[in-house]
Amino acid sequence: MRLSLRQWQVLVAVADAGTTTAAGDALGLSQSAVSAALNELEHQLPAPLFDRVGRRLLLNAQGRALLDPARALLLAATTLEQDAGVGLGDDAERPVHLRVAASTTIGNYLLPPRVAALLAAQPRARVELQIGNTAEVVDQVQRLQVDVGLIEGPCHESGLQVRPWQRDELVIVAAAASPVQGSVAALREARWLLREPGSGTREAVEQGLLPHLHNFADSMQLGSTEAIKQAAAAGLGLACLSRHAVADLLALGTLIEVKTDLPPLWRQLWTVQHPSRPAPPVLAALLE
Repeated sequence: MRLSLRQWQVLVAVADAGTTTAAGDALGLSQSAVSAALNELEHQLPAPLFDRVGRRLLLNAQGRALLDPARALLLAATTLEQDAGVGLGDDAERPVHLRVAASTTIGNYLLPPRVAALLAAQPRARVELQIGNTAEVVDQVQRLQVDVGLIEGPCHESGLQVRPWQRDELVIVAAAASPVQGSVAALREARWLLREPGSGTREAVEQGLLPHLHNFADSMQLGSTEAIKQAAAAGLGLACLSRHAVADLLALGTLIEVKTDLPPLWRQLWTVQHPSRPAPPVLAALLE
């Protein structure tokens, strides 16, 4: 082979980091070593892979065409090493390693008991869980950084395998000390506590409520479900969240569920996988 795995690794790192210096930091290489590997790679290809814009390196069309195959190649090499038992003794048992990215509600409230059950059944299993909003989870799947993504909103990226997983009930809650009318007119005038754009919860709330309310007369944006829960409990406004997320404060009586004339609110939860990343068998045990 004329091209090495290291050169493809440098391509991916520079594409993600934007500079050879940052890519070197990510790979544990010097900037000069990254530049040399990248120059040698481009020298052996028909055309450059990056456009130079000041100090930044931006993938061009040729580079974008090769990025996903390069990620898949590096993943396959890593998987091959693991399957071959590289780094393990002759009689060592190969550990199960599962990488999961989940949007906030799923990662904070639905997955922990599932991970605990998996580890109880398979003590040598290792689970890495990254939590972000739906857009961030999809990006990690697209970059082949995780085995599966679990999201609360639809996936707008093409080329990924998106499958329905579970349904999740949404409830409208308010502070127990703040009497709230559940009429549509009162809901229209209320202050709503919302997640940021790109959040699956935000998208689900807008899809479920805006056809009836038409708009939010007043709103406050907060960066996490937990922040919204506490703000609602403090009387700052109404929130529409997963029942899983607010079950604790409903049980304590800090929050109350607002009864409305609106139809029941549900959203579909989804699994997202990259076709180039085979799912470990243990994934089924986590999701079933």
